[in-house]
Amino acid sequence: MDFSHSKRAQDTIQQVQQFMTENVLPIEQEVMQLNRKLNNSEDWRTWQALKPIEELKALAKQHCLWNLFLPDDQLGQGLSCQEYAPVAELMGHSLIAPEIFNCNAPDTGNMEVLYHFGSTQQKRQWLTPLLAGETRSVFGMTEPAVASSDATNMQATIIEEGDNVIVNGTKWWSTGLGHPDAQFMIFMGLTDSDAAKHQQHSMVIIPLDTPGVTIKRMLTAFGELDAPYGHGEVELTDVVVPKTNVIAGLGKGFAIAQGRLGPGRIHHCMRAIGAAERSLALAIKRGQTRQAFGNQIINLGGNKERIAKARMAIDQARLLTLHAAWKIDNFGVKHSMTEISAIKVVIPNMLTEIVDMAIQIHGGAGMCHDTPLAGFAAMARALRLADGPDEVHMAMVSRLELGKYK
Repeated sequence: MDFSHSKRAQDTIQQVQQFMTENVLPIEQEVMQLNRKLNNSEDWRTWQALKPIEELKALAKQHCLWNLFLPDDQLGQGLSCQEYAPVAELMGHSLIAPEIFNCNAPDTGNMEVLYHFGSTQQKRQWLTPLLAGETRSVFGMTEPAVASSDATNMQATIIEEGDNVIVNGTKWWSTGLGHPDAQFMIFMGLTDSDAAKHQQHSMVIIPLDTPGVTIKRMLTAFGELDAPYGHGEVELTDVVVPKTNVIAGLGKGFAIAQGRLGPGRIHHCMRAIGAAERSLALAIKRGQTRQAFGNQIINLGGNKERIAKARMAIDQARLLTLHAAWKIDNFGVKHSMTEISAIKVVIPNMLTEIVDMAIQIHGGAGMCHDTPLAGFAAMARALRLADGPDEVHMAMVSRLELGKYK
């Protein structure tokens, strides 16, 4: 295997790096402060798009730094999973960066679903505006009343009735639900409980203004609402949508989810590695510019050893993720389950440790919003649950490993 960057990847990395340095990082504090003002209210639907973000999105389009995650040279830049990985890492240096390049979750995953599995009509109506950055979307999978670590516990239903489907159920931790530009949700539910275990569920597109769709509340994560990107709880009561909104046919929900979550985990993990790199850099700068007990903080309390271990952990995590991306590109998601599950455990835990170290070196400054560290800490902890908890992924790795010895 070869992890060296292709010429196309090198060019994109250089352009994104320059764009981040010149345009994104300088406005980060301003944008985060504006976002936090929304945390005083749960009514995000009336919020107006932030001018700095919208201006940079337009500039990113002009520079052809748009939809970089999509392996299509007409709709994106045609980067493979492995080529996109270091680009995602650069975006991970800032919590506001992914949207600027139209590479933000859950829209990337939803765009991949529609791109790979959507009908011509679905692509025209829902994918095209997402690709243009004109709308945002939501993904509804996790439910409050069951242990969602086992997706087969899902209680929400999608029932066929003539030319329509009737949808009922409650979803929560649905990212982007309160965003004013969110137009639709890809909703996963139970269709046929008598079918084979992984052919019981379906995915359907539900416009958020459909009668019966009620946004119940926005959810805090560690006390923060994370407006306008955060998560919410939505209830669907006898929601009727045409059967043409079902993606790839009834019973295909798990097959779609398998394809959606593989590349998406590469994106999450590489962004987390970018967050770890920035956390390490902030820790070093802080340690070299502050003194205590007559010495630089970097020289006290074993901090040099912590810096060394952080460098080793980041580089190990990156290689593991690049290997997973390489394997997806060459063998597909189905044959990369060990690698995908492994990075889902290793990278968020690595980020947790490095951010914690950086916060400790910063003291009180690391716990407030003067730096991005508190946001990175919340992100790291959330990733240990998002797309499945650590325990589920370790069970997958152990099952596949033990299977080699049958």
